[in-house]
Amino acid sequence: METTQTKTKCVLYARKSTEEDDKQVMSIEAQLFELKEFASRERIEIVKVFTESKSAKKPGRDGFAKMIEYIENSSEPLGILAWHPDRLARNSVDGGKIIYLVDINRIASLRFPQFWFEPTPQGKFMLQVAFGQSKYFSDNLVENVKRGIRQKIRRGEWLTLAPMGYVNNYKTKNIEPHPVYGKVIKRAFEEYSTKTHTFETLADFLADHGVVQKKGTPLCTWSIAKMLTNRAYLGFINHRGEWYDGTFEPIISPTLFEAAQKVYANRQKPRKSKIAHPFDFRGLAKCGECTGAITAQYATNDSGTRYIYYRCSKKKGKCSQPYLQENALATQLRTLLQSVSFPLTEIEEMEKQITVWESESISANGIDIQNVKTKLSETKTKLDRLVSIYLDGEVEKGIYLERKDILMRQKIKLEESLNNFGHQRNNWVEPLRNFILSLKEAVNLEKTSDYIEWKKFFLKVGSNPIIKDKMVSIHWGDLWDFTLFIKTGRTSDSLRISQKFAFNFSDFPDCCGCA
Repeated sequence: METTQTKTKCVLYARKSTEEDDKQVMSIEAQLFELKEFASRERIEIVKVFTESKSAKKPGRDGFAKMIEYIENSSEPLGILAWHPDRLARNSVDGGKIIYLVDINRIASLRFPQFWFEPTPQGKFMLQVAFGQSKYFSDNLVENVKRGIRQKIRRGEWLTLAPMGYVNNYKTKNIEPHPVYGKVIKRAFEEYSTKTHTFETLADFLADHGVVQKKGTPLCTWSIAKMLTNRAYLGFINHRGEWYDGTFEPIISPTLFEAAQKVYANRQKPRKSKIAHPFDFRGLAKCGECTGAITAQYATNDSGTRYIYYRCSKKKGKCSQPYLQENALATQLRTLLQSVSFPLTEIEEMEKQITVWESESISANGIDIQNVKTKLSETKTKLDRLVSIYLDGEVEKGIYLERKDILMRQKIKLEESLNNFGHQRNNWVEPLRNFILSLKEAVNLEKTSDYIEWKKFFLKVGSNPIIKDKMVSIHWGDLWDFTLFIKTGRTSDSLRISQKFAFNFSDFPDCCGCA
């Protein structure tokens, strides 16, 4: 009597790597056909079929997870039927999961048309090797792709699909301008640079000349913005946010591209009113009573004359401060400018004397700097020699660490001293030069009525400007102290001021009025 052979129960798993429908479209269908024929020959009963289109390089496949869950919840151990082990896993996590289920007898068998496996120690070892080879192939493929990309970048070749206005040339493995659309893109840049187009009208212009989306509608504003800022039209290649030189023909010139960028950048900024309000001193000072902001507005007197006045905004509560006309405010500010003005001849003498002092300081410091550099070099040599002696075993570790600590601290101290030489000179030279420039600026501003520049000067040199009882006051700080010192020759303030500038003003030239 002939006995009937029991069929092996398996789930069938078929996978392709790409998720696009137009790539590897026959892969899963071919796997299913071949595996079902193999199952018929080998008397395998297929209890459920799982398919998916996703790479197995990383964990997280939905179809694979559903298959594992089905096997774990099955009332009896099941096998897996697949075309090759690399269809199941190309990463260590999924591969380890398969082997673990084999160990606990949840997976009864693994069947492949071109790979033999049995649940023995040797079989599981070979399965691990197969999974490892699959992972190696995947990793190696990635490295080969990266190496190919680097080589294409070195040759200046475009890496992906051609951008709008270009076409891929598969013979040269590069891109080239489209004979029609390339000229349209160039014309679009020229049109946009004239400031007569918005994104919407430019999209309509492109659509009228055949540059549209796949569905035939005009480009969206995002696509227009991307096109206008795409440096590929200059002959550049972008890879991971970095631009490289390409060897393909650019569509537009750098001059045209920069002109379009200026228009694009201006369109991104908030629109400003074209009507200028001549409130030149607004934002200069605060109210001396309530510390509120000072605002400005127009007013008309009985004779019909229009004028500008400044007042407290009163946003911090009640305030009794009166209004101040702009002419009266300008008169007070001009007086403040005159208080810190010197003849240009004296300012020039100051600049010459500063240059002399700086040269003398550099010369004197030069010797000290060289001495410090020599000591620093000697310390570094001692450190190198100490390390060599320790490596040769000629000194104990404790002595070595102690001596090294001393030399390291000495080295840091010398490096700090070397850096301080430059800082010490700048600590008095730069503030003094800025002061001289301020004096020169005050002389020039006094001769003008450019109120905007006046405001900039007072905000830069002074601090805490306030208006109270129709009077302006500004804390001049070092500038005011130094100016009064020079004009009045108050030697009692010499020490205090010199400490601010790290400078001895008793050496100031006689032409400046010092006693």
